[in-house]
Amino acid sequence: MSTRPRRETMSPAIEDTMFFTRLRRHAKWMFVFLALVFALGFVGFGVGAGGVGIGDVFRGSGGGGASVSDARKATEERPADPEAWQELATVLQADGDVAGAIAAQQRVVELRPNDPDALRELAALHFAVAAEKQQELQQLQAEAAVAGAGQNLPRPSVGGTEIGGDAVGQAVNATASEEIATVATEGQAALAAALDAYGQLAALQPNDPSVQLELAQAAIQAGELDTAIAAYERFLVLAPDDPSATDVRRQLKQLRAAAAG
Repeated sequence: MSTRPRRETMSPAIEDTMFFTRLRRHAKWMFVFLALVFALGFVGFGVGAGGVGIGDVFRGSGGGGASVSDARKATEERPADPEAWQELATVLQADGDVAGAIAAQQRVVELRPNDPDALRELAALHFAVAAEKQQELQQLQAEAAVAGAGQNLPRPSVGGTEIGGDAVGQAVNATASEEIATVATEGQAALAAALDAYGQLAALQPNDPSVQLELAQAAIQAGELDTAIAAYERFLVLAPDDPSATDVRRQLKQLRAAAAG
């Protein structure tokens, strides 16, 4: 996994007062899920407890709309109707099919490129994938730690020669390392896709200071400190007297130090 810049501890004030508030207003059905995603802390893909899978979160979020088959049929009958694709994305989320929901939501964005809510929802779905990869990574790391500890246990021997030995341990470690690297790469790719969606949103609404805060937070999660710095700087140009400006300046100082270090 590639080395990322050191991440400083960031104050939650801006995210609590602006970022999540705006997400709640523009993508209500995704808010609780996004709160879970950010709580996991993606940038380091650190070790932590596992938990409920992303599909379980979506399946437990309710729904009550059209069935997946009905929604798919609607998109076949009206392939240029963004509402049909949005309905499909929604029911696929409720069914736990995040990959399918991303494909449908991407179609919504293609049909409605100037819809900020569609871009926010697409970003949220990519964050969903990143959250699932985070959980997978934690599980793999835990399993690798257990396997590594097992390599240090006394081994049975025949005629004074150990059965197993380093070859077994090396094979186990190599397999675990490859799986961990793959999952970490997939998670980082999902974060990059979410950041791309926020970049499109910022291009669509370049003079909206709240969008700059959202872009900065997405960039922090993806480990793109330069993008986060630029977004926070843009926010201060657009809203220098905003109540959040003090927190932004403090976080900018931390980000610049992290990027320089």
